[in-house]
Amino acid sequence: MAEVKITAEVRSEFGKGAARRTRRENKVPAVVYGHGADPVHISLPGHDLMMALKTANALLSVDIEGRKELVIPKAVQRDALKGFIKHVDLLAVKLGEKVTVEVAVHTEGELAPGPFLLENVLSTLTVEAEATHIPESVTVSVEGLEAGASILAKDVPLPDGTSLVTDEDAVVIQVLAAQAEEPADEASDEAAAEA
Repeated sequence: MAEVKITAEVRSEFGKGAARRTRRENKVPAVVYGHGADPVHISLPGHDLMMALKTANALLSVDIEGRKELVIPKAVQRDALKGFIKHVDLLAVKLGEKVTVEVAVHTEGELAPGPFLLENVLSTLTVEAEATHIPESVTVSVEGLEAGASILAKDVPLPDGTSLVTDEDAVVIQVLAAQAEEPADEASDEAAAEA
């Protein structure tokens, strides 16, 4: 995963009013924390941050007044109606350091012929990976699966250097038989019509 470079400004004002002023300037208030250091309050360019966060578990190289800091997004607050980013918590990481993140589970392939439904029980898996090698997603093949088949977390192929944190016996995907709607009983329809 490539790191995205963003230039930040240190914030000295805090609270709702200051956050609103920051957002009016098309910037996003953020906090960088981790490694036992004091939290650093910064503001990031809104558009650059939005583009960087389109990639799940993005690795950001933030320039804070000439000091480079590698971070990953830990919590992103968005406006419920308009969807813009209101605030971001960033976790400082170091090269080679392992971090725990959630990665999306994608499926590929076709189920066996027949009336089967695919249920994604878990849409993400929690994994531990090196901060600079976080997978964007994991892919599971459902080729030829029939009703009753399930794929457990331990069956999901993970990239090298990535280990599973989610319970290995957790069901990630299962295949169900489609339930056909039963035709209404004609006798009961006639009885209902007479009544």
